[in-house]
Amino acid sequence: MSVTLDPPVPRHGSRIDARPARTDTAVRHLAGTLVAASLVVVTYLWVAGGGIQDLVSWADGLTSLGRWTGLLASDLLLVQVLLMARIPPLERAVGQDRLARVHRFAGFGSFTLMLVHLALITWGYAGGRLTAVPGTFWTLTVDYPGMLLALAGTICLVLVVVTSVRAARSRLRRESWHLLHLYAYLGVGLALPHQLWTGQEFLSSTAATVYWWTLWAAAAPAVLVWRIGLPVVRSLRHDLRVTSVVPEAADVVSVYLTGRHMDRLPVAAGQFLSWRFLTGPGWSRAHPYSLSAAPDGRSLRITVKNLGNDSRLVRSVRPGTRVLVEGPYGRLTARPRTRDRVALIGAGVGITPLRALAEGLPYAPGDAVLLQRGAPLFAAEFDVLARERGLQVHRLPGPRRAPDSWLGEGVGPGDDRAVLLGLIPDVAQRDVYLCGPEAWSASVRRTLAAAGVPESRVHVETFGW
Repeated sequence: MSVTLDPPVPRHGSRIDARPARTDTAVRHLAGTLVAASLVVVTYLWVAGGGIQDLVSWADGLTSLGRWTGLLASDLLLVQVLLMARIPPLERAVGQDRLARVHRFAGFGSFTLMLVHLALITWGYAGGRLTAVPGTFWTLTVDYPGMLLALAGTICLVLVVVTSVRAARSRLRRESWHLLHLYAYLGVGLALPHQLWTGQEFLSSTAATVYWWTLWAAAAPAVLVWRIGLPVVRSLRHDLRVTSVVPEAADVVSVYLTGRHMDRLPVAAGQFLSWRFLTGPGWSRAHPYSLSAAPDGRSLRITVKNLGNDSRLVRSVRPGTRVLVEGPYGRLTARPRTRDRVALIGAGVGITPLRALAEGLPYAPGDAVLLQRGAPLFAAEFDVLARERGLQVHRLPGPRRAPDSWLGEGVGPGDDRAVLLGLIPDVAQRDVYLCGPEAWSASVRRTLAAAGVPESRVHVETFGW
């Protein structure tokens, strides 16, 4: 593949525009503040509704605490929906991988609070007598409006939570887990009638009603617009088609694509999209693959390693195959950059977004260094970039030199930090882009921290689920 020199090359001493990075920092702080404020608001609504006064007696106290935990659970449930709605400013500022981690944390918290809510409410309605809890639970379920639907929604959420535990995820294909995870939306939807028909705290005041309807009105359109509407519109507008599939290694292929109005597809080097190849069975399962070349306004390229399941089928995709996409996503772009000099560190097929960044980022000769661990994918292309743009390339082949090392054999004496500083003496003054297996990346991050690289200048993308 030819390497273009379209990106502007700044002179030494020039300043990278750090305004996007500062904007993203402000968005992250604002998002965190809004989540904390929402929990404060629902607690205030509980207090204003007599929640504290009801704590004076045993049965009323149980019911009151049940209402409070129900409010917190409902609030976090809707926060989860907003976190994974692919809202562009939030996704750009946080990144999908970090959003997924926060989403998982909020999910387990919401689920736990929901179970506590169910137990406390039932116990309170049973007059504080444990022996009366089973009968009271049955009465509440069959006699109260919306409770059967809420129970069905709870079962859906239990399914999602159980399959989200790491031990369960390890036994599931990513595609199967993703399909099961969609039941969370059904669970949220089934819970709404119960909240509106029997939820005292949802209708106790005009302020409470306005707050909850506002939150629901934000969550539902966000999913419809960003998770469903925008991917459909972009797929129809750009009509992406496969032009060729080219082997890169024994188990790695590159897929070249083109379409309509490619110059209007808002994608940047380093980003990834979720891809659906319309080849027959399995087309409904989306897979996240990073661009392995900087977009040029005419075509795209992704590079895929055979990791089993559907990735092995990419090799057999025929030219002309239509492709549906979601995205682009990811923060492994020029956006968070604040320094002129950069270091790109990648392993295995994780080198693909770094290959795109090495082409697409602006930098002066000598200001970009690439450390490539493992098989030398794109070796010829990196050689061209080294010759034409001054990219410094260090290949680190061979098996790990130690179980706790991220480096290969033959890199010289010293611990990982000493070797890193030998290869990139000024690494602490650079932005670092990192992509590779999760455990390997964690080891690199520890070395970078030991070498004095601030966490804010380490830009990582992971696809763990």
